[in-house]
Amino acid sequence: MAKQFDVVVIGAGPGGYVAAIRAAQLGLKTACIERWTKKDGKPALGGTCLNVGCIPSKALLDSSWKFYENSNKMAQHGISLGKVEIDVPTMIKRKDGIVENLTNGVAGLFKANGVTSIVGTGKVLGAHQVEVTDADGKAEVIECDNIIIATGSSPIDIPPAPKTGDIIVDSTGALKFQSVPKRLGVIGAGVIGLELGSVWARLGAEVVVLEAQESFLAMADQQVAKESLKVFQKQGLDIRLGARVTGSEIKGEEVTVTYLDQKGEEQKVTFDKLIVAVGRRPYTENALAADSGVNMDERGFIFVDDQCRTGVPGVYAIGDVVRGPMLAHKASEEGVMVADLIAGQTMQMNYDLIPSVIYTHPELAWVGKTEEEVKASGEAYKVGTFPFAASGRAMAADDTAGLVKVIADEATDRILGVHVLGPSAAELVQQAAIAMEFGSSAEDIALTVFAHPTVSEAFHEAALAVDGHAIHIANRKKRK
Repeated sequence: MAKQFDVVVIGAGPGGYVAAIRAAQLGLKTACIERWTKKDGKPALGGTCLNVGCIPSKALLDSSWKFYENSNKMAQHGISLGKVEIDVPTMIKRKDGIVENLTNGVAGLFKANGVTSIVGTGKVLGAHQVEVTDADGKAEVIECDNIIIATGSSPIDIPPAPKTGDIIVDSTGALKFQSVPKRLGVIGAGVIGLELGSVWARLGAEVVVLEAQESFLAMADQQVAKESLKVFQKQGLDIRLGARVTGSEIKGEEVTVTYLDQKGEEQKVTFDKLIVAVGRRPYTENALAADSGVNMDERGFIFVDDQCRTGVPGVYAIGDVVRGPMLAHKASEEGVMVADLIAGQTMQMNYDLIPSVIYTHPELAWVGKTEEEVKASGEAYKVGTFPFAASGRAMAADDTAGLVKVIADEATDRILGVHVLGPSAAELVQQAAIAMEFGSSAEDIALTVFAHPTVSEAFHEAALAVDGHAIHIANRKKRK
């Protein structure tokens, strides 16, 4: 007899496991299907983010920054350490331990909330049924009232640089290196490419980043993006824009990459390791039966409305498989929204205020509109900026690169966007997101008392600068 549930979630990533926990908290009988398993056969809950994405990459970023800081920044503090060495296998082991603790934590949360965890690959059938196939190919059908598709995404492969599992790797492979490559190539100067390139550059690799686009971080505010490019280049990242990779050839233990530069001239560069980080695609292959009624576009994204409903009543899709940025926190909040809707509650996620973060050092983060987007809309606006070079707390921490930028509506003073390059950028942008959620004006931030000395004062000063009232920098004169 088929199992019966109120909600079946397919995928236990940050969208799926959060949706399952929330649904169970609301009294719904819930199951969560996950095909990813550990060596012991137990489900590896947490999806890409927890297992091979957000969390492990941050572990390596923090470890590599500590190495870089101790190797290069201690003498000016009067601290003498001698030659600092990195034990890469130990660093990787620490990363793996963090992942293990967190995946076990999600399993514990499932148990505490009464979520049934099912190991296998889920497929949406018609008539509110889900087929689950285990590792041995045995299939069973589960009956349910509601289905949440949260199957996530996978790295995009490119024909000019096919993965080899050793020399040419994707983001997952780049988290497993057991030694520091002398020459490292990265295809793609997006979030993943910059973060992983930073990890290994700090540890001593000569890193070349090949980016096909002519502009750097096109999705970010360009004033802040251009400033970040200068910082990253100063750190030793050789970022080559307008570089279109056309081929790769492996000889022995190295790979030679061929690309066309901005002038259209062919160039070659040789690496010991090559990371392909050109983006991700929705993982929807074989997730839907032909008669499921759920529709996808030509790229594999599932069509949904503003509340993540598909065209089939009772079937929802969230996270990387639907429109919007491929971000863990976006997926999680969609999971909460959908669970609430299924339970009969009213819920609407605010898609205009999803923060974005690049965890380099300094961090780059933003929320709301870029200046380019505001300008394109035709609405009148005003801008205030404040450099961390003028922040006493940033100076004390020897972390003065970057700035805070606040964009506000000219007429209403309402904050339209906040962009930060600098220390604790992610935390400062979260302050901005909270303020913007409540319709804050630049004046509201300007009138708020900020603790001194803190790096968050830079946000305060940038808000003051919107109207030419910054205290700790000379204000720009407004055009008449």
